[in-house]
Amino acid sequence: MNTRASLYQARYGSPDVAVPAAGSPVIDHLLAHCSVRAYLPDPVSDDTLAAIIAAAQSAASSSNLHAWSVVAVRDPARKARLAEFAGDQEHIRQAPLLLIWLADLARLEHVANKLDEPCVALDYLEMFEVGVIDAALAAQNAVTAAESLGLGTVYIGAMRNRPEDVAAELQLPPRVVAMFGLCVGTPDPQAPASVKPRPPQSVVLHQETYSLPAQAAGLEQYDEAMRAFYTSQGMKVRGTWSNHSAKRIRDTQALSGRDRLVEALNWLGFPLK
Repeated sequence: MNTRASLYQARYGSPDVAVPAAGSPVIDHLLAHCSVRAYLPDPVSDDTLAAIIAAAQSAASSSNLHAWSVVAVRDPARKARLAEFAGDQEHIRQAPLLLIWLADLARLEHVANKLDEPCVALDYLEMFEVGVIDAALAAQNAVTAAESLGLGTVYIGAMRNRPEDVAAELQLPPRVVAMFGLCVGTPDPQAPASVKPRPPQSVVLHQETYSLPAQAAGLEQYDEAMRAFYTSQGMKVRGTWSNHSAKRIRDTQALSGRDRLVEALNWLGFPLK
């Protein structure tokens, strides 16, 4: 059984990390999170899915608007097509359940139309951001719930590579767009996942005001922690986290098609004023 100290050591990739006196089983559960990319074929039941979605709906929602939806995909042929749209990732095909999380303003438009009310605000960036944030909050609750039931998950940001194709596949109406996918299933014990280190808190936690210089030492520590992690996992990543991250923002090619996301969103019914 993991001790609290070992959970913190794994999460920060360091044997010297300070362990707070404050703690709880929920925090321990969150510290143990890892992305799972290998699954057994065991199905995820409707009963389990209902519990996961109830947890998702328990997340905060901006102004109680619930500007998100989720599509559960189990059909192997549909998962295969969605996998192709998302960079041909094999674990999308393998996972027994794929959840596609949507920013959904169509429901709000429908409600306004039913009441014969205008809905001009839906054309603005703020409302799109509400949908994105609501979907992300709900999905993270779903991840925590799924893991508490012994399931594994991994997010699929590449669902934004070809948003029009994903929309057509899922028959999404205007003002609805897929923001990311989530594979869900029983982890394959023959391919165990590992906890990926996070930066020291000095990188992300600022007291009173923001400071880039204050992050320098922590970023150096994180580069070393990730270099060790890449080696331990046999990952073909050269250099450090800084090297890897710089490559991901070098040019538009690194965006894997998402450089045209504004164009796609406009086409899908989001003017983004």
